[in-house]
Amino acid sequence: MILLACGVMGSARAAEPPPPAQATTPAGQQGGAGQTPSMPSAAERHRLPPDSSTKHSLELPGRTLSVVATAGSIRLFDDKGEPLADIVYTSYQLEGTDRGTRPVTFFFNGGPGSSSAWLQLGNAGPWRLPINADEVTPSTFPEVRPNAETWLDFTDLVFLDPVGTGYSRFVATSDDARKQLYSIEGDVNALALVIRRWLEKHDRLLSPKYIAGESYGGIRGPKVVHQLQVRQGIGVKGLIMVSPAFDYSAHRSLLHYAETLPSYVATLREAEGPVNRTDLADVEAYVRGEFLVDLIKGQADKEATTRLADKVAALTGIDQAVSRRLAGRFEVAEFRREFDRKNRKLIGRYDASVRGLDPYPESDFQRSGDPSGDTLVAPLTSATVDLLTRKLSWRPDGSYELGNPKVMEAWDFGRSPPESVSELRQILATDRNMKLLVAHGLFDLATPYFGSQIVLDQLPPFASTPRIKLVVFPGGHMFYSRDASRQAFRAEVEAMMK
Repeated sequence: MILLACGVMGSARAAEPPPPAQATTPAGQQGGAGQTPSMPSAAERHRLPPDSSTKHSLELPGRTLSVVATAGSIRLFDDKGEPLADIVYTSYQLEGTDRGTRPVTFFFNGGPGSSSAWLQLGNAGPWRLPINADEVTPSTFPEVRPNAETWLDFTDLVFLDPVGTGYSRFVATSDDARKQLYSIEGDVNALALVIRRWLEKHDRLLSPKYIAGESYGGIRGPKVVHQLQVRQGIGVKGLIMVSPAFDYSAHRSLLHYAETLPSYVATLREAEGPVNRTDLADVEAYVRGEFLVDLIKGQADKEATTRLADKVAALTGIDQAVSRRLAGRFEVAEFRREFDRKNRKLIGRYDASVRGLDPYPESDFQRSGDPSGDTLVAPLTSATVDLLTRKLSWRPDGSYELGNPKVMEAWDFGRSPPESVSELRQILATDRNMKLLVAHGLFDLATPYFGSQIVLDQLPPFASTPRIKLVVFPGGHMFYSRDASRQAFRAEVEAMMK
């Protein structure tokens, strides 16, 4: 399957899509004598509409931006020239710029199974929907507003939706096509080819290129850059990782407890007042030292276990008896459940500073979703569909998939936990000028910031500052939902691209 994916997606030349099949007679009518009506396939009947380009004048504080927005798709083919899938993109290009020197940034989210709406309407796009989980409810008015923190001032933007997300869809109906594109390598190869095809289609091969990925985008990002470097003939100036997961193996090791503890403590300190990473220096020092020493000794050492459990209880605010029962080793689900149990509230996985009402407060285990994520689905989905159909005049059929659980269910992660640290080392070694910016939220329990710190600390000396930078902001997985954090992150990205 992997060899097939490489052959399909890694060709040096991208053929133009063939014209869509047409019925020889109008639907519902009979053909002439000796003719058999040719009906379009189900895939062709539901083909995405042609690309739509519209011009917009974006009124922002202190400036007006003239933007060309394009909503459309790029079709992928197999090695026999048969269509595989239509990948949807939304691009924004500033008018009156030199395309040879103007940067362009490609965005994708994670999951697998998430569309790029989060980064587009929550962070970098020309329009934004407020998605602060403390304020948003499913019935929040879903109209977008001009985004004062859009990245359009210094880079053009292309948001990609992998197949099965957004309006992107399979054209092929075989199980083999799904197995191919719902895999780590098939997904990466497809995204790399789509990026090259977009650059060719829009005459942007000379532009400085950047890749931005969120969450599972931490697996995709380095792998996509590597594919672009060695298979697609495309150089990348910089990689921007937003709340990334670089290595899933940590979830199965003792390092998991080391990764999460600083964010647990940040959650408690946030409840007492504003907190920044500098306020966690004592916790990080403890994790790197005494915590790991006692953790490795294991529960066979009762003195070390009690010492660790009591220290963790003091740092996190968790009841000492509970911490001792769990030997100071809190899984994320346990911490979310225990942190504010006395008030019958559940804290968020994506943003632990968010506390939601627990529908089953009497239960001994969690039976509900995530108060820091579930409330965002309805307004963000409606806002994205309204943007595409009304502002950008692009009207596909079918349902928009903000987050498609069927993609995750079908995903082939391979035989071992996925990781992209191998590719991260390779791309930084291959291009000594490429930069890496990693950004996290303090209260993110899905991909804790200290996990990335551990990964980056293990890289060879050639991957040192100023090439690599880790920045941590108040907030959760979508830390950019907070105004101050979004503004600070934008400043970091702009400085990277100078």
